[in-house]
Amino acid sequence: MKLLFSTERLPIKSRFERWLEMLEEQRLPLEQEQLDAAPFEAKLEIATLGPLTMTRVSEGPLRSEATPSAIRRLGDEGCISVGFTLAGMTKVQQRDRATAQRQGDLVVIEHQPTVMTTSPGNQSLYLKMPRERLESALGPARHYAALTIGSELATATLAMSFFVELSRMHYQLDAATAVRMGSIGVDLIVASIAERMARDVPLPLSDSVLVQRAKAHVEANLGDPTLDPPQVAAALGVSLHRLRDLFRTRGQHVSDWIWQRRLEVAADRLADPACAHITVGTLAGGCGFSSRTHFSRRFKDRFGLAPGEFRHAVGLAGH
Repeated sequence: MKLLFSTERLPIKSRFERWLEMLEEQRLPLEQEQLDAAPFEAKLEIATLGPLTMTRVSEGPLRSEATPSAIRRLGDEGCISVGFTLAGMTKVQQRDRATAQRQGDLVVIEHQPTVMTTSPGNQSLYLKMPRERLESALGPARHYAALTIGSELATATLAMSFFVELSRMHYQLDAATAVRMGSIGVDLIVASIAERMARDVPLPLSDSVLVQRAKAHVEANLGDPTLDPPQVAAALGVSLHRLRDLFRTRGQHVSDWIWQRRLEVAADRLADPACAHITVGTLAGGCGFSSRTHFSRRFKDRFGLAPGEFRHAVGLAGH
């Protein structure tokens, strides 16, 4: 990640003032105050993965407030942030919810009035993404903003580990691959939030969360040719009848959703220059199709072109 700021070589007396100046330069809508008299220490690093921005922050104990006027000045309503606490503790207060995150926990932070406090030695990794990316899968962010998604959830641990490693290795990836890896990581975050919400949300929303957990399971297992509605139901711990009813009330069928996502992912890979060396047969297998013939028939029915023709149409050589 690119280092934007460090207090390491700055005079102690000017460190906090320089830090505030840097926040203003980066258009971060925060009013901050130190919570102890110790020499201030902080570091900020950043990386961009297409529509996603990763920021790693190491800082001393601070109280940070995002005020309504500062948020309006920022004008970033279309974005939302996810924070991973890597060390220390973070407390977040937003709307009517106040929670604490310890090492390994994650939290969603809306661009709304917010108060945050950090403990000594705090280190966090923040991911800023298009708001629609989460809300299209999980519904309005107000239902899960400032909710602690704890490290006791395997999905949360996996999501944090994934982004920590991505923050270390993204510079070794080409731009297209880095964007694709970021998207995979966001899917892990969606699965984490869905699992956490399923524990204590009202029944109508719980149904929506079950559907999103089902979709997250499908995304994670598209390459498995045995993936089918009974397997998805078993993974969620619900009956096949209930799973079908949940999808039917949303105008969908589980099996149709599985094939739709397989075809959409296949089309994305056929149009991806990074996948141009992969044969159509291999690509079909990676998306869960048992044979190239089956894949070609379904693909042409969906997109009007055979896979090889589609690849030519987007300017990539056919395989």
